[in-house]
Amino acid sequence: MEIFEAVGALVAYAQKEHLIEKEDAIYTRNQLLEKLSLDDYKECELKEDYALEDILAAILEYAVANGLCEDTVTSKDLFDTKIMGTLIPKPSEVQKKFWALYKENPEKATDYYYNLSRKSDYIREYRVKNDLKWTVDTDYGKIDITVNLSKPEKSPKDIAAARSMPQNAYPQCQLCKENEGYAGRLNHPARQNHRIIPITVNNSQWFMQYSPYVYYNEHCIVFNGAHTPMKIDGAAFHKLFDFIKLFPHYFVGSNADLPIVGGSILTHEHFQGGRYVFPMERAAVETEFHFDGFDDVKAGIVKWPMSVVRLRSENTERICELADRILVAWRKYTDADAYIFAETDGVPHNTITPIARFRDGAFELDLVLRNNITTEEFPDGLYHPHPEYHHIKRENIGLIEVMGLAVLPARLNREMATLRKAILNGEDISANEEIAKHAEWAQMLKDKYTITEENCEDILKKEIGIVFAAILEQSGVYKRDEEGKKHFLAFLKHVNENA
Repeated sequence: MEIFEAVGALVAYAQKEHLIEKEDAIYTRNQLLEKLSLDDYKECELKEDYALEDILAAILEYAVANGLCEDTVTSKDLFDTKIMGTLIPKPSEVQKKFWALYKENPEKATDYYYNLSRKSDYIREYRVKNDLKWTVDTDYGKIDITVNLSKPEKSPKDIAAARSMPQNAYPQCQLCKENEGYAGRLNHPARQNHRIIPITVNNSQWFMQYSPYVYYNEHCIVFNGAHTPMKIDGAAFHKLFDFIKLFPHYFVGSNADLPIVGGSILTHEHFQGGRYVFPMERAAVETEFHFDGFDDVKAGIVKWPMSVVRLRSENTERICELADRILVAWRKYTDADAYIFAETDGVPHNTITPIARFRDGAFELDLVLRNNITTEEFPDGLYHPHPEYHHIKRENIGLIEVMGLAVLPARLNREMATLRKAILNGEDISANEEIAKHAEWAQMLKDKYTITEENCEDILKKEIGIVFAAILEQSGVYKRDEEGKKHFLAFLKHVNENA
């Protein structure tokens, strides 16, 4: 595809996807020519339909050949985001349309905004579609597995260049509102095609956006307008429900606020939500529990590998009041027999991962009890993936994983392909550096199954899911046996007794 054809195709794409109006076509074309250092244009006969990926590939090929950007993933991402930024309405226009649609129906507003985030290439759909996804049956119902292939791996050249760059404090982090329209740099993504929606949460300015990596449908991020640290407290529960009342068709949850059991960004208060039913939501309450003075709030322990208390009521104020009582009790709670310590040497360990939703005419809040204590045997965390499963996942168990969606590293795609071949060919897996970490696991699979070329891939997928369920059990502060249940109930009774 020649460059003029690519420019014409991109303008046509923008019109078709309602990013620009017909009257904007010539203006937009000229803006694109300027960014490509072109002062001429030749009309080309255009096909009916071009894939955005192909259009941008042609533009990037021209840009690299003419010295407009380096031939690396990061440089090309910076450049094509600048190109796409030319096509996107101003923030004020996006916000005006969003809230006009919201008055009709909140779902119409989010449908518009999600579509904009996709068609603007802020969400790179042609990368996201490469993610591997499957489900696995477990004792807790079906759990979701995804291998994340949409985050491009940086080249050594990109990494070296980013390391040599001076430190820049603007924007302060990738969640700050100042990212909207930002050109980016080698160590910070470009966001010219990024638009955010202002909302009011707990009487303060917050914003909503979508995740560029969409691990699930309409994966949104809700963040504080101020760069302030994550904090789980009574106010956090009210904030979650403020969002749910704005968008009752979404769920929303927060990562915990302590290292190991928290998310990757603890420096900026934010939540994650979306239009998706997670496995944990489908899990039922297996043991009901009554909290004194809260007859209007149904409560109980959820049948889930992690330790979850579910609260349900039509009154969010009452849910928040009880949730705060549970949180305050948990922060100070120690049960040495269950190896739960509120603090050691003055370092706090207990926190909560909360998830809110509106379902079947009532509000729900799931409180996942977390503890980030480390031991000599488990220096990465006792309630964390243990070393025997690090060959599959060793990263923190954050909000998304807590709810039953495993986000696994891209390396697994390559390693499972190599492992499958090695198993079928009877190779010495321990002698292969790439997959030696899987050798013990692979031997267990060979002992457990009669593996054939037809069933090998399905077995690997199933067993990865079984490993993930076991990791969630390890991350639960109370074990899934009678002894663990006894200790769990002891804590809930403690909440009642110390009200």
